[in-house]
Amino acid sequence: MTLEAFPSEYFSRHDNSNDTLFYQVPRKTVYIDDHTIASLSELLLELLPPGGTYLDLMSGWRSHIPDELQPAQVAGLGLNAQEMAENCQLDEFMVHDLSKEPSLPFGEQQFDAVLCTVSVQYLIKPIEVFREVNRVLKPGGVFIVTFSDRCFPRKTIAIWLATTATQHRALVTRYFEVSGNWTDTSTGSVIPKTKPPESSNSLHVVWARKSSGG
Repeated sequence: MTLEAFPSEYFSRHDNSNDTLFYQVPRKTVYIDDHTIASLSELLLELLPPGGTYLDLMSGWRSHIPDELQPAQVAGLGLNAQEMAENCQLDEFMVHDLSKEPSLPFGEQQFDAVLCTVSVQYLIKPIEVFREVNRVLKPGGVFIVTFSDRCFPRKTIAIWLATTATQHRALVTRYFEVSGNWTDTSTGSVIPKTKPPESSNSLHVVWARKSSGG
């Protein structure tokens, strides 16, 4: 598959101004409620390798990585230095605009896992980014993409705003398919156990592993 599998208008936005300017003011907030965060942490506990090296892609103030995993290293890549500096789970961080430069500033096969939490809807070059994530993952490494029903509409891609949660899962699954070299792609929803789902944020997940031959 090629990039032409997606029409360019899918990735247009209401606001095409510099993303670095939009995110230059630290918000220091989370975009899912505490009960959903707890359920997300349980999911990460199942999917992330203990003691591994992780990359938090499109990182911010919090990463929601369970302390029990005791990662060897967590790197953050995002757009606001102050938010990432106050994220106690990051061992290192870098300001990097994926809209301008989808290439990741890391070596090949550097990470055991990559996370993209409630931010995939802002990617205007998702296939390039997914290919880069594959490059920096070790064979068998996992890429976990989670997303909710909340977003900044002015910075969200057109196809996301025009589709439902079920279609969002299908779209992210398609990103994996088109970018290539992935296996065991799975989808699901993160349902809080301690609070009725209708009163919590809807959180969905798509994840896959880098093919062992890649």
